[in-house]
Amino acid sequence: MTSQAIFVFRLRLHRERQRIPLDRIAAATRIRPERLEALERNDVSEWPRGLYARAWVRAYAAMVGLDPADTVEDFCRLFPQGDRRARDTIRAVAAIIAHPSEYRDEVREADRRRGTPHTDVARATPLRDVMTRAVHALGVMLAVSRAPMRPTSLF
Repeated sequence: MTSQAIFVFRLRLHRERQRIPLDRIAAATRIRPERLEALERNDVSEWPRGLYARAWVRAYAAMVGLDPADTVEDFCRLFPQGDRRARDTIRAVAAIIAHPSEYRDEVREADRRRGTPHTDVARATPLRDVMTRAVHALGVMLAVSRAPMRPTSLF
């Protein structure tokens, strides 16, 4: 049995122990019952990605009596739908504006979960600074591309 299958089995087991029908979870969370059934079959292909996937798992966990934070952490670790990292997005923006990416996670996932400070925080470039540079560079590029062409004199 894979780690993903064990995670899904644990969710379904807690729901069944609490005798909570999927329809009640669907009504409370506004998630279609078919998607909840698919989750319990270990099929998240129709699930959204990122924030919405994490919110759905958090709501499901709260309804069945599991710790929402731990359940979301496990989901993020096991399924790509729960990916929290902004690294790929930041690198894509940096590639668009032809600026090298200096992004580093300020806090590692393990440290974030336990609330311990990360030793490299002072050396990491804050996301705000990277985004400020990216927006400034993009603004300069737009200003240059919109500048009117002036004819030059040959004499």
